[in-house]
Amino acid sequence: MSIRSMTGFAQVKSQAGEGVSFTLSLKSVNHRFLDPQLRLPPDMDELEMKIRRALKERLARGHVEVTLAIDRRSTEGFEFNRELVGGYVAAFRRAAKEFGTVGEPDLNVIFRMPGALGEGASLDGNFQSAVMTAFDQAVGKLNVMREHEGHDMGAELHKRLKVLEQAGDEVSKMRSAVTRAVMEKVSGRMKELLENSSFDQDRLLQEAALLAERSDVQEELVRLQTHIEHFRKLLDGGGEVGKKLDFLLQELNREANTMLSKTSGVTGEGLRITELGLLMKSEIEKCREQVQNLE
Repeated sequence: MSIRSMTGFAQVKSQAGEGVSFTLSLKSVNHRFLDPQLRLPPDMDELEMKIRRALKERLARGHVEVTLAIDRRSTEGFEFNRELVGGYVAAFRRAAKEFGTVGEPDLNVIFRMPGALGEGASLDGNFQSAVMTAFDQAVGKLNVMREHEGHDMGAELHKRLKVLEQAGDEVSKMRSAVTRAVMEKVSGRMKELLENSSFDQDRLLQEAALLAERSDVQEELVRLQTHIEHFRKLLDGGGEVGKKLDFLLQELNREANTMLSKTSGVTGEGLRITELGLLMKSEIEKCREQVQNLE
């Protein structure tokens, strides 16, 4: 199963009986949840509910705009809603008679009322069925586009993971040297402070060794590699992985921050580790930009 982007567009044009054609368009962009926005002609509540249910079955996340445009044609041209227009005319004349006024209803005004004037061909019972068939086709086309973009994003994410892994390997090679440098720095400072002191020098040196041990970044490197491997498995497994990958990126960023804080102020290899830590954070941020558009 492939990963999918949340960005895509699809359009289907179809017929729904004699003289009735329509265009159904779907456009999706990234969103934390599924956020459907439907633009349908008036008085199509039942069709709207069907489309909303179908969207939940076929899509997991994204801001999805669904637009339905209907083209009704007839050789007889335009028709009017006899029930609506007749009711308005009858009401006008009853009011005129009751209040003793003179005048006739203005058809120009009546025909501007919503639903009073329409095109000749009417929508029969097959219209919803035709629209839902077109909807299935449109979602299929939309998901093909989203999968293509998701494939490209997956390839980019794999490249970023490789950079992170290489940076972690380089840090691992310098880990012992950095630990020694931290211990020597702390021990030297302790000796200076204890030259004229009665404190137990051995005890303080033990504390210095403990501080140097705490500066070891081995745990962060192990967790970093574990998160990278988990990230790869999710990418290769496909499906709805966007939220899970975003969480893993937060964990990766936390490990990079901890590693930077542990090696802060250390010269030599420590400076290189700082550079690598900043590189990691940059790559993680680039990954996040990609992941936030994955379903």
